Amino acid sequence: MRRLAIGFIAILAALAVAGVGAAGTAGFPSKRITYNICFNPGGESDITARFQEQPLKKILGQDIAINYKIGGGGALCWSELVQTKPDGYTIAGHNLPHIALQPLEMGNAGYKTLDLKNIYFFESTPNLLLVRNDSPYKTLKEFVEAAKKSPGAFTVGGSGSSSANDLGTTMLNKAAGIQLTYVPFGGTGSAVPALLGGHVSALMSYSTMGIQYAGKFRALAIASETRMDVLPDVPTFKELGYDVVEGAYRGVAAPPGTPDDIVKVLADAFEKVHKDLEVKKKMDQNGFKTEFLGPEASLALVKKKMVEYEEIMKQLGRIKK
Repeated sequence: MRRLAIGFIAILAALAVAGVGAAGTAGFPSKRITYNICFNPGGESDITARFQEQPLKKILGQDIAINYKIGGGGALCWSELVQTKPDGYTIAGHNLPHIALQPLEMGNAGYKTLDLKNIYFFESTPNLLLVRNDSPYKTLKEFVEAAKKSPGAFTVGGSGSSSANDLGTTMLNKAAGIQLTYVPFGGTGSAVPALLGGHVSALMSYSTMGIQYAGKFRALAIASETRMDVLPDVPTFKELGYDVVEGAYRGVAAPPGTPDDIVKVLADAFEKVHKDLEVKKKMDQNGFKTEFLGPEASLALVKKKMVEYEEIMKQLGRIKK
């Protein structure tokens, strides 16, 4: 009888905890949400978050505090996120291929790809090779020919290591038979001044920077399957004879263990934001491609890309087979 009583008490305790959890999520959110950006101000993650800030506040009925956690090409931010209380009040922007490549290439990035609980992927941007407008290289052909004559001398800046820009540069090296030296920065926001100041030869950046700096930078090629409507005069690497298709997906993630109903509230809010005509207009004008991938679709994309990136990295010799 004593064992039965103890078992009954345990069941009641479990039910009570479940009840508290349900009650706790029913009123979510009831306070300010911290939205961590893992890269420097001025980059794509930051720009998108600023577009989202006020609409999210209106939809969720709470303040959105945009905060910066910079370091390790995003790894510092994501390693902190996986240790954060899973209550939905701290979220972080996350990127593909960064969250797949870092654990794959570094071994210990401070987090595992699937530890990050996907909320939503809301935009993507293809890589874009940029030089300054006063650069002597008017075309990709001229740039590649010059790089072949000086192996390792041409420096290409980009956002982070084990990132879309890093991978895109490596892919171009292999496709063109050249040796560009990739220089990682804390984000696009800090990579841009390096090219403006002549500290790097070029940038492997994103479509957004081709529009934002159209008067200062010249785009030589874009790493998409087809040309972008917002950059109609920029040829793709593929049409120029180089099989380089790469870019970044951006979204938002929560700590592991965050309840599904809280994730759904957040995902629904991000979807509403990006269906807003004013937000979409801003995204289009700034060179972002809007995506609508909820929690399940986001997870499926991450798993698919993990397989693809592992194979690409093996082919490029950046991880052991």
